[in-house]
Amino acid sequence: MKKILVVCGNGLGSSFIVEMNVKSILGDLGVQAEVSHTDLTTSKSEKADLYIGSKDLVESLDDGTRTVEGLTNILDQNELRSVLEKHLL
Repeated sequence: MKKILVVCGNGLGSSFIVEMNVKSILGDLGVQAEVSHTDLTTSKSEKADLYIGSKDLVESLDDGTRTVEGLTNILDQNELRSVLEKHLL
């Protein structure tokens, strides 16, 4: 099962909202994945198949070994759906 990690600065509000949106979109797509959220510092030591967060924040995770997708607008469900379809379908 794929693991998706939603990342934000403090690992609280915005990443939790995006996590809920990811789960909703995955349900619509009929795709199962483990989804959780965390702060940027913790995310650097967590393993996931896909890291999602705001573009300016998650770019620091891109070390060439991780699959990182930066969102221009973390509340844009169409952008989020596009990212999930790109990596999971």
